[in-house]
Amino acid sequence: EVCSALVFRPYSFAGKMKIVEEPNTFGLNNPFLAQGSRLQPKVTPGPVSGPAHLRRLAGKCFSYIESTYKYEFCPFHNITQHEQSFRWNAYSGILGIWQEWEIVNNTFLAMWMREGDACGNKNRQTKVILTCGGSSKLAQVSEPTTCVYSLSFETPLVCHPHSLLVYPTLSDKLQMEWDEVEQARYENLITEQGYNNLLRDIFEDAGFLKSQKVKEKPDITTTSKTHDSLQKCNQVSSLERIQKPFATMSSNGSPDI
Repeated sequence: EVCSALVFRPYSFAGKMKIVEEPNTFGLNNPFLAQGSRLQPKVTPGPVSGPAHLRRLAGKCFSYIESTYKYEFCPFHNITQHEQSFRWNAYSGILGIWQEWEIVNNTFLAMWMREGDACGNKNRQTKVILTCGGSSKLAQVSEPTTCVYSLSFETPLVCHPHSLLVYPTLSDKLQMEWDEVEQARYENLITEQGYNNLLRDIFEDAGFLKSQKVKEKPDITTTSKTHDSLQKCNQVSSLERIQKPFATMSSNGSPDI
């Protein structure tokens, strides 16, 4: 009778195993878990800005594997690095979050992704250089200095020689301001430093650069009558020459990604 009592209670322990439920920590370092879900950004990305034909890159991501690391670049969002390892503490982190453009010679040169994960007493940051290519992809990754990364991003969207010019992307109001700055520089009414500061203000107002707003704009004398002079005409003409090729490119359509 004792034996029969034991035989007819085979599931008696099943209910007891559910009394205490341990938290599931498997996913915390599970390499199969979507790595991006574990990353905690310090700041939110800046707004999408720059040439209109590049805005189609927003919302897309491009991967690149080098050695044991996978890099993922999401234009106008962030760039991340993931160690391709099954070690419990495999590295996965943010190398930078979209902040601003780097503008050189009045041309969009690179995208700056800053405020990445901590690296000693500073944060990781990445400079993404845009180059012409047959398709949109990450082409090269390096770390020229500790915690500062350099990426090369190829895309057919920048193959046209005027595709990265700053002036055509500005509003009519900001183009007029730039015209005035160029005229003031031509007439030696402002210093080279004042010229650069005024241009930066224009780029900040356009949303291309993060605002600093710690400097005062140098005064520009507006009483000069040279606005009707031959020099002014030449100045405006040179700026128009910048716009016309770009307008031609726009009318012909931009290449696909």
